[in-house]
This record gives sequence, C-alpha cells and structure tokens, in this order.
Amino acid sequence: MSGAAQRDGTEPVDGTAAETDDAAWTEADDRTPETLRWLHHKRQAHRSRRNRDMAVTGYAVALFAVGYGSTLGYRFVQRLGHLAAQDDTAEAIRRALPAVLVLLACALAVLAARDALWRGPVLVPRHDVGWLLSQPVRRERVLRPAFRLTALLMTVGGVLCAVGGAVLLRLIGLAELGPASSLWLPAGVCLPLLAATLALHVERGALSARRVRKLTPYAVLLTLLAGQAALAATGRRSALVETVELWSGPWGWAAQPVLHAAGGRAAGWPLALALLLAGTAAAVAHAVGVVGTVPTRLLRARAATAATVASVLWSAELRVAKLAIDEALADGAPRIRRRLPLPRSRRLVVVWRDAVALLRAPGRAASAALWTVAAAGTAGLAVRLEGTTRVAVLAMALSLGWFAVGKLAETARLEADDVRRSSWSPSRLAASMVRHAIVPALVGAVFALLAAVPFALHGGGWALLLMPLCAPPFAAAAVLAAARGPVRTDLLSLGLVTPAGDASVFVFLLWYATPFLTAVASLTAGLGLSGALDPGAQAGAMLRPVATAVGLTSALLFATVRRARKLHGPIG
Repeated sequence: MSGAAQRDGTEPVDGTAAETDDAAWTEADDRTPETLRWLHHKRQAHRSRRNRDMAVTGYAVALFAVGYGSTLGYRFVQRLGHLAAQDDTAEAIRRALPAVLVLLACALAVLAARDALWRGPVLVPRHDVGWLLSQPVRRERVLRPAFRLTALLMTVGGVLCAVGGAVLLRLIGLAELGPASSLWLPAGVCLPLLAATLALHVERGALSARRVRKLTPYAVLLTLLAGQAALAATGRRSALVETVELWSGPWGWAAQPVLHAAGGRAAGWPLALALLLAGTAAAVAHAVGVVGTVPTRLLRARAATAATVASVLWSAELRVAKLAIDEALADGAPRIRRRLPLPRSRRLVVVWRDAVALLRAPGRAASAALWTVAAAGTAGLAVRLEGTTRVAVLAMALSLGWFAVGKLAETARLEADDVRRSSWSPSRLAASMVRHAIVPALVGAVFALLAAVPFALHGGGWALLLMPLCAPPFAAAAVLAAARGPVRTDLLSLGLVTPAGDASVFVFLLWYATPFLTAVASLTAGLGLSGALDPGAQAGAMLRPVATAVGLTSALLFATVRRARKLHGPIG
C-alpha cells in the first residue's frame, strides 16, 4: 500500500473501501506541521477553558463521592469483613474467582466492541472531520492522538479497578495487599489496551461491525460464565472447563496471576503473564500502525452521533440519546421481514403490530430472555436468604425483571415519542397505549414461566405462579413510563436547599423513575412480606401477591390512560 493511499484512507479496510472526500495530494503539498501548529495556537484559549471546566466537574464529582459514598463504603467494608469472618465465604469466593475473572474480561471486550459501533476509540470532533482531514495533512497525525487518549483513559480506569480488586482480596483475607496489587496490575493495564485495539478493529471495518451486531452468542456466553461462577461458588466446578478458559485467550491469561495471588490453581501463571504482555504489545503496535486508515465516512457518522448524545444528555433527554445510539448500532444491519396473518378485529391491530415488530427485532426478545435469566438467578438467591437481606435481594431480582419486560415495550415508547405516529391506529392514543401492554405482558410471562421450571423441579412450585404474575405489572409500568410526556427539566431548578446540598436532582430522578419504583416496591412488599417464598408456604400465602399484582396492574393502566389523555386529548 502506498504512503498516499494510507494517509487519505482509500485502502480497502476489512472488506469495505475506506472512501475519502479529499483531493489527491503529494509529499510536496504536505502541510501537516504548520497546520497543527496553527491549530494548537488557535485552540489554546479553548483548551484552558475546557481544562478549568473539567477541573470543576472533577471536584464536584469527588465531593459528591466523598460526601455520599464514604458512609456506604464504610458499611460495605464492615459487611465484607463480617462475611469474610465466615470460613465458607472466603472459600466460595476462591472457587468462583476463575469464572468471575474470565466473565469480567469478556464483558469488557463485548462493551468495547459495542461502543465501537457508535463511538469508537478514534473519536474526533466534527469540525476536524469536516475541515482538518480535507487538508493536505497526514491522517495518522490527526487520528493517533485520539486513539492514545482513549487508550490512556481506559488504562487509568483499568488500573483503578485493579487496585480495587486487590483491596477486595485483602478485605476478604485471600491475599496481602502488596502481592495482590502487583499481580492485579497486568490485567488492569493489558485488558483495557486489548479492548481499545479490538474496538479500533471494529471501527475500521464493516465486516467486523456486522459480526459484532450479532452479539447474541456473546451475551449467551456471558450468561453461561455467570452461571458457572454461581455453580463454582457452591462447590460444583469443572477443572477441565476452567483450564480451557484460563488458557484460551487474553481473558484467561490475565486471570492467572490474580488466581495465584488468591491461592488458586495457576501453576503456569508466569507463562500466561508472558503471553499476555507479548500479545498486548503486538496488538497495540498494530493498532498504532493502522489507526490512520479509519474511513472518513465512519469518523463523520460517529462524530455526529457522539455530538447528539452529548447535547441531549445535558438536557436530560435520555430517550433521545438512546435513540441516537440505537440508530448507529443498527446502521448496516440486515432488515428482517416477517409477517403475521392480519387480525379480523380492529381491536387487535395494536397487538398484531407489536407482535410483528417483536418478530422483526429478535435481539429485543433475546435481551429480554437474558434479563429474565438474571432475574431468576437472583430470585433463587433471595429464596435462600432471610430477613431484610432477602427483601433487598428480592428487590434486585424484580428490578432485573423490570428491565426484561421493558425491553419488549419499545413500540409503546416509539409511539409516545411522537403522538402523530398514532394516526395509523383505529383507536385513540390512550386506548392504544393500554393495548401496547398486552404483548410485553404475555411474552414476559412466557419467559418467566420457562425460568420458573427449575424452581418447580426442586420443590418450588410457587414459582410457576408468582414469577409469571410479575410480568403484567411490569408491562403496565413500562407503558406508563413511555407515556409520561416531555422530560420535566424544570424539576432540576426547584431550589430545594438541604444541609447536604440542592435536592432538586433527586426530585427529578424520582419523577423519572416513578413507574419503576412503584412496580418494584409494591411487588417486593407483596412477595417479601407474604411468606410466599418460605419453604412449605400454604396456598393462602399466595393471595396477597396475586392481589398486589392485579391491583397494581389496574392502577398503572389507569394512570397510563390519564397521562395519554394529556398527550392526545380525550379517549374515543
């Protein structure tokens, strides 16, 4: 590949030509040094102002973390010390550590690859993409600083996580702080760098991006690793599977020094460490060499998406930010054309449309299924606990269930984003929003019923009733959240001064999360205080959860009708 072709990005990358809008230029036209010096001088005032703003933001975040997090951190350390005093707890953590470490490394890789679909490690401002790259400058001189900044920030985060992991091992009593920190450090440095190079590979090529968009197998892999960690904590582990995972790639190589520090089985950890360092060095060198070949078209699209997300986040329009990211993630993805027979009744048109939309977006159903599995696993842990700990873990399981059902209610959100979209429906918006809850409730109940089968096989027949029973309230709450209307940014400036600071942001968060909090809190009270989860619970204990679910669903649907009327006038 010629030097000019590499500079302007015209070389095919991963099966797709990296087109350029720039005119051809030669070495004699190279104006890179003077152009970058001119920009450095012109941007000096902007950089100073940006650094001051970042310093103020960092100070505010640190103050908030110290003020609100110190008490929580102290209580967490006390609780962790109490658990570590029990002999079986430390041993259970040591058994689960291999699967947990591999899970964290794989999760980092998946997150970096998904991030590269809409932002990526090479993110330059829109004015640089539109003006600077069209000048006779070397692309690698413009793009390498962006990649270095991303890699540096990811490495700093990885080192902080490594220090936190070493502290946790020390608090649990599995390792001393000094050796644990030194053996955590390779993972904290190398894994973020490898994730950054992986993200660059995804950002450069269309073929890699298409593969990453089909992430269901990777998500299933993460779920299996989470299940493996839970089984290993209870003593059911496979030495063969763990050996394969620890030697199958960087995710296992990085885990072996940590396992050695915690007293686990990692006899070959020096070799694994050498492989990790060599692989990281080779990957970073390759990334630095090819960073200048990222196509201009992709840089322009990512810069526009990032600017949109940043602008709407400052106005608290989280929904708009999510739509912008989803649009970038779906760019280039194949469209699925599936249909269902048309219904005979006009009252079923909304339900038919929701079902067709779900068939054409199988990733949404797969995501809901994975959230359901996570909720079922957390519920299984809650059953084994008692007292307030059971209630807290049960609330966590119900929160995961809310996310599962909420994934199925996207059509309601899309229709509420712009009420003009409801013009296709034979009924008014309020009636349509109520019917939008049917498909999420039914599909969520089916997923919950399937997740309840293992409970029933082990004597927990209550799960066959109570777990599907949670789907209708969650569906109604999701539809209510969709119909809440424009974001109430005025709540952020109420001026509610308290000794701990301005509480307006908490009022805004309470308004934003009211449907979620109402559903989770009510079901937690109905399930946790009724005794239905206790071993040998009688049939009478099921009455309270059933009544809670029915009453909560009715109340949430009534609130949905009232909110939808405000959006689109009276119901017809």
